[in-house]
Amino acid sequence: MGLSALGLTYGNFRPLLEPFPVLLRSPDVWVYLSAAILLVAGCGLFLKRTAPACAVIIGSFELVWTATRARPLFLGPVNVGSLYGLCEAMGPLIGVWILYAMLRRQDATSSVAAMTGNRPLQVARVLFGADCVVYGAAHFAYAAYTAAMVPAWLPNPMGIVYLTGACHAVAGLGIVIGFLSRLAATLEAIMMSLFGILVWLPSFFSQPRPGWASPAQVQWSETFLTFLMAGSAFIVASSIRGTVPGSRRGHTAN
Repeated sequence: MGLSALGLTYGNFRPLLEPFPVLLRSPDVWVYLSAAILLVAGCGLFLKRTAPACAVIIGSFELVWTATRARPLFLGPVNVGSLYGLCEAMGPLIGVWILYAMLRRQDATSSVAAMTGNRPLQVARVLFGADCVVYGAAHFAYAAYTAAMVPAWLPNPMGIVYLTGACHAVAGLGIVIGFLSRLAATLEAIMMSLFGILVWLPSFFSQPRPGWASPAQVQWSETFLTFLMAGSAFIVASSIRGTVPGSRRGHTAN
């Protein structure tokens, strides 16, 4: 809902979907229409009856977002930056995929479909874990840039960058191999939430605005994106538990 509000305010989805408007005729119309639909779908998630359909709508938007972030991988050399852009988009897509599966499984009349079975959800969790490993790698590849974002009241910014990068990678590996995966996903969600609370939210009260938080549209979009990624991690964590409703007796989500 926050990202859609930014689309309606600025008339684009920068920096998340910069290539998207130029691919279509009348890009302004597409931007405002898709932003309005995304806003309605976000509201629809609060209602049990409309939540599954709205999850599909949001997932469609995030699929386009992921596709645009995958494009640079085919046009140039693969590096941590391009991989991070792809994983940044794919994380929320995986979150809404798992959310849709969980919503469908709460409906006793719904059968387990191809995208909501235990095996597909395990694939989704492995992909999310791989995303977290890339998040960690980005901390090491762009350590100086990331260190500038560490709050001034914390000691040894570079050390914190390396520590949090290692934590992202370890959490991701735990999710991939299934070792304490629910704990790993929960800690990943908490770490992402703290990044939003300790870094992005205070940036709105900094004068002058930090260079990494400029312009204002980037500041807002990165704030919403951080909490969107944290929410996706919480969804992954909540999907890793005992018996999954709608699955075979005794078959677990782990």
